[in-house]
Amino acid sequence: MPRPISPPRSSFPPVIAQFAGEDLVVGGGVAIFHLASQRVVICSARDRRGEQYYFLPKGRRDAGEDSRAGAEREGYEESGYRNRVLPLPTAHRQPQAHPRVHSPPLTAEPVWMQMMPLGYGAKQYVLYWYVAETLPPELEADLQTEVGGAYMPPPPYPHHLTLRERVAMEPRGYEPLHHEGTGVDEEEAAYQSYLVSVEEAVKKLGRHGVMADVVVRGWKGIQDRFAMEEAHEGATQSPEAMQ
Repeated sequence: MPRPISPPRSSFPPVIAQFAGEDLVVGGGVAIFHLASQRVVICSARDRRGEQYYFLPKGRRDAGEDSRAGAEREGYEESGYRNRVLPLPTAHRQPQAHPRVHSPPLTAEPVWMQMMPLGYGAKQYVLYWYVAETLPPELEADLQTEVGGAYMPPPPYPHHLTLRERVAMEPRGYEPLHHEGTGVDEEEAAYQSYLVSVEEAVKKLGRHGVMADVVVRGWKGIQDRFAMEEAHEGATQSPEAMQ
């Protein structure tokens, strides 16, 4: 885990606001983790003064597109890494589907939401942040397209696949495939992307910002899921459970 940081505070009190469809833009972003090497994808670009800055991939979802699918697509287009949202035991306020279960399932709910003005304050931008993972080699091959071809969304993370089993799907030392030419415009084409340690990502993104906290929350959720799965495996293999 990175050194403790002071996370940004949720806006308080909650606000009451309303925006007509023509005044609202909804988007999504992702922290894309490579589980085996414990690294995360960050992007960089140059501002108007030529200074480099770092960010997580994000952008507007397409019309009719699911928010999570839009976040995955934007993650791919801006970083060049295919990804899929990762179900984790992160805190959220959404109710469980009926009939409710005693042990809540892992969920892929957003870990942050931001609201920002757009177009000189005339429009409202609502951005949801998700935690995702890079894809295994076999799935990368299934989704391979020509440069400039239509984006192919990945299937969701398998319900019964543990993180340990997921890591075992890659050969030792495997580097996630980075795709060139995935940006959809001149600005995105100039983006650079890197797989870096969690600590380096937090430092470059700014320790007190939302994007850094998306990484911190994502990495904690991954560690918590590993621990939950190991505890479950130990319980099912205990002599008492086998009787």
